Amino acid sequence: MLGRLFLPTVLLLLAYGFWVSPEFQIISAGIVIFLLGMVYLERGFKVFTGGFLESLLKKTTNRLWKSLTFGITTTAVLQSSSLVSVIIISFLSAGLIGLGAGVGIVFGANLGSTAGAWLVAVYGLKLNLLTYAMPMLVFGLILRSQKEKNLHGIGFVALGIGLLFFGIHYMKLGFEAFQGVMDFSNYALEGFRGVMVYTLFGLLATVIMQSTNATMVLTFSALAVGQLTYDNALALAIGSNIGTTITAVLGAMGANASGKRLAVAHIVFNVITAVLAIAFLSQLKTAVDVIAELVQIGGDNYTLKLALFHSLFNVVGICVQLPFINILVRWLETLFVDPAGQGHLNLANTNSSEINRARYLTPATLSYPDTALRAMTQECAHLYRNTFELICYGIYLTGDRLRATDNLEEMVDNWVREEQPWTIKELYIRHIKGIYADIIRYSGEIEGNMPRQQVQELFALKVACRDFVQAIKHVKHIYKNMGQYLHSDNEQIRHQYNQLRLCLASVLKLVDLLGVRRNYDHIRQHAEQLKCELREQDEQMHTTLNELIRSSQVDSFMASSLLNDSAHVHDACTNLIDGAVIMLTRDREEYREIDLNFDSRFGGEKTGAERSGPENTAL
Repeated sequence: MLGRLFLPTVLLLLAYGFWVSPEFQIISAGIVIFLLGMVYLERGFKVFTGGFLESLLKKTTNRLWKSLTFGITTTAVLQSSSLVSVIIISFLSAGLIGLGAGVGIVFGANLGSTAGAWLVAVYGLKLNLLTYAMPMLVFGLILRSQKEKNLHGIGFVALGIGLLFFGIHYMKLGFEAFQGVMDFSNYALEGFRGVMVYTLFGLLATVIMQSTNATMVLTFSALAVGQLTYDNALALAIGSNIGTTITAVLGAMGANASGKRLAVAHIVFNVITAVLAIAFLSQLKTAVDVIAELVQIGGDNYTLKLALFHSLFNVVGICVQLPFINILVRWLETLFVDPAGQGHLNLANTNSSEINRARYLTPATLSYPDTALRAMTQECAHLYRNTFELICYGIYLTGDRLRATDNLEEMVDNWVREEQPWTIKELYIRHIKGIYADIIRYSGEIEGNMPRQQVQELFALKVACRDFVQAIKHVKHIYKNMGQYLHSDNEQIRHQYNQLRLCLASVLKLVDLLGVRRNYDHIRQHAEQLKCELREQDEQMHTTLNELIRSSQVDSFMASSLLNDSAHVHDACTNLIDGAVIMLTRDREEYREIDLNFDSRFGGEKTGAERSGPENTAL
């Protein structure tokens, strides 16, 4: 009910403000133009993050001091802590960086975001920004219309900067106009009550506008024309620091457990920093006065002193909390349930009818191609692990037993899993279909935003997933006969079906081992060797089957079942090998060129999701 009333109430209040005060219209227009500039600026910088920022992030987060430095410098350059937060959550959700590195970047980003306050305090309120805004908008609009990617990105950046200048100009103009109508300094509050009230105002303003920079520009504009007292401006800066966590919170809503933990870290850091700033406000003010005198900032230059205070209390927050970062990370790791941290699927303990869905394909990973592709890789591996367990189930074994044994032949000959309460189709719907559907949906969402090389790799992953699903389909066809003939009185037919089980078990075991040793030549060599052995086994099966029929050791019904099931096992093994080789070598350029001839391999199939949807492989 409150949610339904909130938007109409805000709109009515704004309409009333526009009606009674032209000056309020000017300030509101400045805020909106400034926020639009931030949107364009972020969009422009995103053009240049495809590869450079991602690779830089991976190289500069292996040490805490590097993570901290990266957060400071990147946020200072991009002038957008929200963009950096989205990148961090995206990379963290995809597993490209660890939680400790993410927390370090968050610490640094808070300090880096204060660079914008310095720019506004030093230049923004003293220059005629319209002089610079007009050319930026003209050049930005021209460049934005260009098809070349870099020029297109530069155009958005130029438009963003031009709109930022326009927004600052109108906010300053609006507060100057208010001087002749109303003096907001009459509403100043002194003492602790003033600190708390204006801290709350700063928090709410930042949450509403979702921009610390917008709140600080508003604060600087009001302070510069005397509409706001220095002490109340300090409190607004503290409140804006807490309110900036809204970006991380919103970004984490579509993230996995790691992304949510980072949002909590952001809140913890900013709240503790704000508490320290409020508790030691008088000491910080004294420190600002001392530093201002040392660097020759005038005692009445409150805008520069506010910028100095903004940086100083963030430095204090980092210095106080940095020694406890490992404790913070360990505590964060206890928060939220991370399904990605679960072990292998255990069908013996799975009684729930709930349909499994993708673990790694979160909205947070969609922001950047590298993180999206990494998430797809992890999800394909998740699909394979479930495929492994279902195929083990289909040949009356268990994944745990298969992984643990060193003598597959002895295990297959002497052990048959007794408890089989579900059909393969039921298990497919529960543990495969939902994941596969999410993979196809997700790949369709990201494919249009990727360069050709990554599109090829993405499609290779989809082919691998389809191979795994096809392998399950083949095992589904042999499941009933295998259950019947493994308990047959006919020793020969039992032996032949155990040989089929051994064939599938051997391929599963070797694929697991290949996943540990990601040596390209080693994988290729063993894959070709496996396929040769499969062909030889298929030929041997036909020879043996003819001998068994001639000697009347099996009847024609048994022989026809064995012949069909042998073909299904051969195809299932081939699918598993092909899928595994793609998964393990998809990032090899020569493999894409040699093996991923999509049109010839799949009869002209396109790289879209239209033909590879889950419905075409329903069991």
